Amino acid sequence: MSVFDAEIPVLGFCAASGTGKTRLLKLLIPQLRDRGLRVGVIKHTHHRFEVDRPGKDSYELRKAGASETLIASGTRWALMADTDNPGDPSLRELLGRLDQDNLDLILVEGFRHEPISKIELQRKELSNPSIHTEDPHVIAVASDEQQSLPPHLTHLDLSNVVSIATFVIKKILRKHE
Repeated sequence: MSVFDAEIPVLGFCAASGTGKTRLLKLLIPQLRDRGLRVGVIKHTHHRFEVDRPGKDSYELRKAGASETLIASGTRWALMADTDNPGDPSLRELLGRLDQDNLDLILVEGFRHEPISKIELQRKELSNPSIHTEDPHVIAVASDEQQSLPPHLTHLDLSNVVSIATFVIKKILRKHE
């Protein structure tokens, strides 16, 4: 079991804003799906967001005061919840909301300070400070340039999504078996 009692492996992706976390996940998820994995994603954002839009019934019901609104069809369902909590929900809480019986792996974008295994992304042109020097949960660095890393870290080529998918399967999924 992980720190959060997840029934399946959880892997985070951390980097400064604008480094390409979402872009990498958009390429990585199809690679993992093609290998037969059912992937869940939790994405943290620092911004307010709307999933629904004005004029839609679910939006209007939520704006009328429903704390939770579940909209469903034969092919998709979504639960929207408004809270009065002043801060962000915890990763533990969000993991508990996913149906882990129908997933093989959960990828997490953001939640940089949580104690989960992570892949750090780096881009040469951004020259952001390294996260792995301060976070013992970083297990690999995916970057667009070769670099010298401590022996416990794996270097991944940020442009080679196939090799990143292979790393995830070998390092994360097999470790969890």
